[in-house]
Amino acid sequence: MIPRNAWALLGACAAATLSCGGRRAWVGDAGAGGAVAIPSGATPVDTAAQPLVPPPATVATPAGSSGALVAMAPLSFAPMVHAADSSVVFISVVTTEVEVSPFTHRRRQGLSRGLGTGFVFDKAGLILTNNHVVESAQEIEVQLSDRRTFPAKVVGTDPHTDIGVLRIDARDLHPLALGDSDAIEVGDWVVAIGNPFGLSHTVSAGIISAKGRTKDDVPLDPAGYYNFLQTDASINPGNSGGPLLNLRGEVVGMNSAIRGGGAQGIGFAIPINMIKQLLPMLLRDGHITRSALGVRISDIRELGSDERQALKIPEGVNGAVLEVVGPGGPADKAGLQPGDVIVAFEGKSIDHFAELQWLASTAGVGRTVALRVLREGKAFDVKVTLGQLPEQPTSQPR
Repeated sequence: MIPRNAWALLGACAAATLSCGGRRAWVGDAGAGGAVAIPSGATPVDTAAQPLVPPPATVATPAGSSGALVAMAPLSFAPMVHAADSSVVFISVVTTEVEVSPFTHRRRQGLSRGLGTGFVFDKAGLILTNNHVVESAQEIEVQLSDRRTFPAKVVGTDPHTDIGVLRIDARDLHPLALGDSDAIEVGDWVVAIGNPFGLSHTVSAGIISAKGRTKDDVPLDPAGYYNFLQTDASINPGNSGGPLLNLRGEVVGMNSAIRGGGAQGIGFAIPINMIKQLLPMLLRDGHITRSALGVRISDIRELGSDERQALKIPEGVNGAVLEVVGPGGPADKAGLQPGDVIVAFEGKSIDHFAELQWLASTAGVGRTVALRVLREGKAFDVKVTLGQLPEQPTSQPR
């Protein structure tokens, strides 16, 4: 259990009471010996002749490099900040709140004001920010660095990744380049620009402290999809939606959450590659329609040694264990069953079950995908045609 008020979203200075969600319900039973039955149409995998999962990509050493550690601290962040600052905007919102009197129990409406940050990513007036900054807003106003202000309209939002897209009718905008969050490494320098506590265009610098922080590490919304970059660049309430930049001035993340009540060197940003993957659908439809396998899963690393042994999972194998297979769903139609372990999706190995959730939800409704599955120690490849994920209510605090 996370202590009360331990986690906070950054917009509107909101804090939250959160927990890590429910426990795993499935317990493995591999059954008696004998041949392992695989689904009709599946292809057995000879693990003696080929690896169970694809090998990880290798990182090439630059030509002429000796491999020795080299300090590359910048002399100053000022040139990059000067170039990027005009693209960062101040967002103020007005929302309606319903209050209930503890004495008369009467309901009354009042106005609440919040603030956040955003950044221009297209000269047509498109701005990225967090969903929690603009959700339920009656009015949204964007102020540019040159003090010009514009009313903003919501183009699209996705509560489960906390992404929001706005549009303003403005000219002479300077969009930021969207970088590659997969290429950023732990230890790389990053810079955050935002409006903490309303102090507009505040700049802070630090490094990438960790990558791949999931909802197990940052338990904001049990229905959310998180793969956060962790940074020690100081961010505070009001930084929500602001850019996290590499030294080339490219956006590698969007600041979204903090640990504790202020800057403690533990902040979290949504990787820009995740945002880029969802942007086309948000711009087209205004929301995200997710695909699904029709299963409930848990991580192999949550299994006890007796459960791993019962399922005959080799040492060193990671993946997602099927706890429940929905009757009549895509996985059920493909012949998958509880206790199966998905170790790869479309050729990409599954290191953590959250990776499977993301890949399956963004592959596309109606698309047929290839899975590599481990059943009682035997591997096979099977194709599954994805269905549509029912809309899940968000429990993300505001």
